[in-house]
Formats: sequence, C-alpha cells, structure tokens
Amino acid sequence: MNNLGVVVIGRNEGKRLEVCLESALSQVTQIVYVDSGSTDSSVDMARAKSVEVVELDMSLPFTAARARNEGFNRLLVAFPEVEFVQFVDGDCCLVEGWMKTAVAKLSQNPKIAVVCGRRREEFPDDTIYNKLCDLEWDTPVGEAIACGGDAMMRVQALQAVKGYNPTLIAGEEPELCVRLRQQEWQIWRLDTEMTIHDAQITKFSQWWKRTVRAGYAYAEGAYLHGSSPQKHWVKESRSIWFWGLILPLVVLVTIIPTHGLSLILWLGYPYLGYRIYKYMRSRLFSDRNSALYAAFCVLAKFPQAIGQGQFRGKKWLKQPQTLIEYKTSSQS
Repeated sequence: MNNLGVVVIGRNEGKRLEVCLESALSQVTQIVYVDSGSTDSSVDMARAKSVEVVELDMSLPFTAARARNEGFNRLLVAFPEVEFVQFVDGDCCLVEGWMKTAVAKLSQNPKIAVVCGRRREEFPDDTIYNKLCDLEWDTPVGEAIACGGDAMMRVQALQAVKGYNPTLIAGEEPELCVRLRQQEWQIWRLDTEMTIHDAQITKFSQWWKRTVRAGYAYAEGAYLHGSSPQKHWVKESRSIWFWGLILPLVVLVTIIPTHGLSLILWLGYPYLGYRIYKYMRSRLFSDRNSALYAAFCVLAKFPQAIGQGQFRGKKWLKQPQTLIEYKTSSQS
C-alpha cells in the first residue's frame, strides 16, 4: 500500500512502542515516529527499525496534537505519494488487516475524511479502570461525529482544515472532526477491530486525573466551537456544571432554610445513573458492565467539573495550558 503512511507518537513507551512499530511494519513501510522527549531507548529502537524519527523540540509546549502535525508533515516530505495516513498512539498495537479495510472504505467514498474501528483494552479485567476504558471505546458503528487518537485520515481532508489544533492538551480529535464536518467531510466508525491499547490505569488517582482532563477538554471544546451549528460539547459542559457543582451547592446552601428537605435532591444522582444504565443496556452491554459504567459516569461529573474550572481559571488569568498526565512510563 504505497498510498498509505503511519504516524506513531509516544514518549517513554518502551516495549509497548516496539510492539506498536512491529504491528505497523508488518503492513506498511512508510512510517514516522514522533518522540516527545523520551529518556528511554525509544528513539534508537525506532531508528534501528529504519523508521523515520522526529524528535520534538521540547523547548516548545508539547501536545499530542502538535506531535501528530509534525509527524504528518514529515510523512508527506519523506513519502509524498501518501494519500491516507494512519495515526496511532505508541501504546497501541495495530490489528492485522485493519489498514486494508480502512483504505478500502476511504477509497469507496471521496466524502469520507476519517475512518476508525474498535480500539480494545489489552487487559480489561486487570482493573475496573481498564474495563471502563474498554467500554468507553466501544462506540456506535456507522457515521460518527468524532474519532479518537487512533484513526485513518485522508491527506487531502487533513490539509484542507490545516491539521490538528496544536494548542489543545486534550480533545484534539473531536475538535478536528468539528472542523472537518463544517466542510462537509464525513467520519465513519467501522465494525472492525483496529487497535489494542495498554491503558495501565491501576489507581483511582489515575482515573481521577484522566477524568479531570476530560472535563478540561469539554470546556475548551465548547469555548472554541460552542457557538457553531455543531454546538460542540455545549450540552456535555452544561451537564458537568449542573451535576458536578450547581446541584451540590444548591443542596448545601439550602439545607438549613429547607430544614433538610433539600437533601432529597441527592436522588437525582441515582436517577442519572439509571438513565445511563438503561442506555448501555439498550446497546446490549451486560448488566454488570452497564452498572459499572453508569456509576463511574455519575462520579465523573465531579472531577470533570474541576477540569472545567481549571480551563476557565486559566483563561481568566491568561495562564498557559499545561498537560494533565495520568499514565506512568513503560518499563523496557
């Protein structure tokens, strides 16, 4: 597939990166690895496999979006014949056959800009947090409004919207998809295995930080595109503010004036959980997984509200954005 290239991004991924590169090299040879300041042997290992390597200038603010842009630009210089580009995170493994299926879908319809498939967690039963990731990534099949970090894109479409927004610390893929859809490009989720991901979320604190980051992304997405016809993440942000801050404040402020009657408002949380549970069951998830996912979706409103507040605070104080990291480096 001479018209296909791969961009891998990572930092200190160790063995995970080696597995990722090998899974790509088994299908294509036109690969760029973008390293964001690794202190392990990632760069040397990638070069030993004859992979093009971009080492980011770490004096500039790092984001995954910036890494993908720089990898994309290098890919087109090194391999100008490329028409499609597969983006993949360095902690993922590409499933054999996925890229051939994705190229076929993009070739069938010139209106499609992005195709993605099923990203699976490698060890979903190790921790409930890994399980939650696996459930989160099981998105509906068909035309979609957004993709995740692993996706195949049409070069022409990506160039038309000038790539990723390099300033975003999270939520860069949905933001990109907003701009693509504004130009009437399509995004499709295929019913095909795409990547296997090693989340390595073993602690509640990691889940909490990841969820704070999600709240931050929702806030910034709504700030950038909330007034557009897509109303990007406006509904989600309002829900976070209501359940994560406004309702608890109302209960606490009115508990004395209402002689404790305001405590009944706490029943809203199990009601919200029930609605999420019913939605998951309607999509044929198991009873146990639906309940687990619903419970953590409700709990997530609180760290997400913190993330929303962090974004608003930084905008008001005109402070630079900083990464919200939750993963530990892989051991080689």
